[in-house]
Amino acid sequence: MVGEQLECGLMHRDRGKTMNIEKQSIIKPLPDDVILSEKERKWRLKLPEVYKIFLKNYNGGIPEEKSFVYHNHSYAIVRFLGIVKDFETSELGWYDINVVDSHVGERLSDNMGYGIDVLPIAELFAGDLLCLDFRGNTENPIVSIWFHEESGEFDPCLEKVADDFESFLEMLH
Repeated sequence: MVGEQLECGLMHRDRGKTMNIEKQSIIKPLPDDVILSEKERKWRLKLPEVYKIFLKNYNGGIPEEKSFVYHNHSYAIVRFLGIVKDFETSELGWYDINVVDSHVGERLSDNMGYGIDVLPIAELFAGDLLCLDFRGNTENPIVSIWFHEESGEFDPCLEKVADDFESFLEMLH
């Protein structure tokens, strides 16, 4: 089904258009500021404003422009992760950020403490994940690919693909 252009203030600056998400793929209910604040407290991090706007509009959606190139290799987003209210009973529960983190958490981070310092935000084709990586900057996380086959317990294999979430969105085509 053709996606619908949604207005949320996220623009591909270089192409002058908003992001297109397959409307029926958006996971409802959409998170609001209260839910996002609860998640930030639980995860012990501060989400970038652009990412919060994204979640409040496109929670768990499938982008129409889902490919990006990094180091001459093309990657495809299967689906963005989101916040699923009743993830235990929802058929989309596997796309909840907490669920994904609970399955790969000790392989996703080198942090043995509390909180999340590498937050999964999208599933990539072939099992890798796109992540917000807060390890170097808790105020402005970079976007990284987590390579599942190369990662071990508390030994993640992460490669930076963009300086921030908005820059990453501009890479999609």
